[in-house]
Parts: sequence; structure tokens; C-alpha cells
Amino acid sequence: MASLCFSPSVLSCKIKPPITGFRKQRFSLFVCRAASLTFRDLDADDFRHPLDRQNTLLLRAIPGLNDIGKALLGTVSEQIMLLENIGTSVLVSENQLPELHYLMVEAARILNIEAPDLYIRQSPVPNAYTLAVSGKKPFVVVHTSLVELLSRKELQAVLAHELGHLKCDHGVWLTFANILTLGAYTVPGIGSLIAQRLEEQLLRWLRAAELTCDRAALLVAQDPKVVVSVLMKLAGGCPSLSDQLNVDAFLEQARSYDKASSSPVGWYIRNAQTRQLSHPLPVLRAREIDEWSRSQEYRSLLQRAIQVNSVQKI
Repeated sequence: MASLCFSPSVLSCKIKPPITGFRKQRFSLFVCRAASLTFRDLDADDFRHPLDRQNTLLLRAIPGLNDIGKALLGTVSEQIMLLENIGTSVLVSENQLPELHYLMVEAARILNIEAPDLYIRQSPVPNAYTLAVSGKKPFVVVHTSLVELLSRKELQAVLAHELGHLKCDHGVWLTFANILTLGAYTVPGIGSLIAQRLEEQLLRWLRAAELTCDRAALLVAQDPKVVVSVLMKLAGGCPSLSDQLNVDAFLEQARSYDKASSSPVGWYIRNAQTRQLSHPLPVLRAREIDEWSRSQEYRSLLQRAIQVNSVQKI
């Protein structure tokens, strides 16, 4: 697989400024990348996971779901979510956390999608999420603890994962899901109905959508070990132990889980474990992305991609 993983090398040089007293002059950081791949004609269905496609169709076929969605995704709900994130986070730009801004812009270019706004939010819980509000530019929020946990390549894979939600038009559905899972029980007249009929199907769709977006992460990282490393760190990583974590050992752990859950009893326990989760288990996601990285589908996408050179001043 080494020949299929076009992981761009990163060369960076800092121009150190003279220091006068306690004041430092501004300086520029140039990130120079060797030829990397970009997908100019990439369509969401080129990498969409089959379970995502299947469960999206099932979700859309539920009678009255669109009407419920419109009721929940009203102006007030959207504005609450929008202002909550804008008011408690830092907006990334060329002049604010420029390195993270470049990672987002480059990932968006590779996936052939417009870069959304990116916010960094103080939180001890490693997480990232995407919100798409009607009539507003979508935005991605990344927690500070996730930035501390991951390398820059891994962080860009996370950004690419979030871009995958937007590329596949998951954005509105994700916002819908957030409201359903967090506030459905408080909506008069429809909360209990949602809890009874939609929760399981919605969670099944969410888990499938995550598998699609892991593929988007791989298309940007172009190295399956980067994506698997993210999943491994989310499962049990911390900054002080990150240099001791082993991706190959984690993949072996994933294969062990598959073997242990292959019996009838194991299958039942596995389904009970996952049916109430919004994300697949990290070991299952690692196995999925490892297998897709070896597939003809992934090879064909790489063959369609074009190489570009970029030099970015940040």
C-alpha cells in the first residue's frame, strides 16, 4: 500500500525575528508541500459508504419526517445553536490561528468543497462537530483538547472528516439529529413520538454517516495510518502517552474484536453495545478504513486525482 499512500511531506521554516526588549516583531511561517493530490471532480457518491446510502434512503422514506424536521429546525433553534458557538469560541482565519486556517483550506481544496468557518472552543472533551444553519455559512467547531491530543496531520484528517459531512449533505441532518437527541423530549406533542420511532433509525444513520466521513479523512490524509491513529487516540490516547501508541497493534485489536463478536452471542452483545451510540466503535471504524484503503474503489479515486504543488504563507 505504500505506493498508494501519497502522504505529502511538510517542510517548514521559521524566520526568527530580532528581539528588542520584551517585544517581538511579527514573522511569517511558510509551509511548503511537495506534490499532493486533489480531487477536482469528486462527487460525494464516489466515496459514500453503502450503509450511509442505504440508511439515508430509509430515513427520508419515514412519513412526516421532513415536516418534523422543519418544525424543529426553526429560526429560533438555529439561532440558539449558532450564537452559542460563535459567542464561546475563537473564529479561525488568516490572521487568527493561521496554521489551523491553512489546514482547513487545504483539506477543502483536496475535497473540492468550499471551506466553512472554523471555530476553536475551550473544552476538556476531545470533540469536533459541524453545524449547517439555513441561509448561513456552515461552520466546524473543534475543541482545544482535541488540538492538544493530535498531530497536525491527524488534526487535518479530523477537519476533512467534518468536511465530509458537508460534502455529503449531512449538515442539515446532523443539526436535525442534535436537536432530536438532545431536545426531542421537550417538544410538545412530538417528543415522545420521535423518541419511540426515530431515535434508533436516526442513530443507525449517524453511525453510517461517520463511516463515510472517515473515508473523506483518508482522501485528504492519503495515509490510512493517520486516520487510524486519530481513532486510536480518541479511544484511549492522551498527550503524554501519544508517542507510545501503536497503530498496528490497534488494528490487531480491531481484528480481535471482530473474532470475539463473530459468534451468535458475540453478535448479540455487539449490537447491544452499538445500537444506542451515535458513532461506531473506534475499533470498527479503524477496521473499516483500513479495509477501504486496500480496496479497488480507493485505488481508482487516487488514480483520478491530480497532483498540485502549493506554498502557503501563514
